[in-house]
Amino acid sequence: MVRIQLSRVNGDFGFEAKDAFGHIVRMDSTPESGGEDFGVRPMQMLLMGLGGCSGIDIVSILKKQRQTITGFDMSIEGHREHGKEPSLWTNIHIVFELKGDIDPDKAKKACELSMDKYCSVAATLREAHTNITWGVMVNGAHAYSTKAAV
Repeated sequence: MVRIQLSRVNGDFGFEAKDAFGHIVRMDSTPESGGEDFGVRPMQMLLMGLGGCSGIDIVSILKKQRQTITGFDMSIEGHREHGKEPSLWTNIHIVFELKGDIDPDKAKKACELSMDKYCSVAATLREAHTNITWGVMVNGAHAYSTKAAV
């Protein structure tokens, strides 16, 4: 069982969430809806979780393949339903940008394993019918893409 403690600490919608290890994350709503820009929007945090989950998978897989990673960035772009409540993520596109002594085929395979098999956040989003696409760059060169960015 996982336990998270959430407390309102700033204005109407400023919350802090704390996990069992004491790590704290701040969340808030937009100023347009009464928030004070105190923290991350909860739906954006879901995209951050997707990035963290897949990033951990990819680094772990590449290390097992004895690839040397000197840099790892990613950009995540998401689109939500308009005019619906709840407003779910419909399309998400991730670009994984890896640097180091990395075989592009191994990078592609590591990303594929994460996105299709290991990343629980990606699986959760797919269960909500989110279309997730992704691409890989290795040392600035395009290595793979499932389809064009959304």
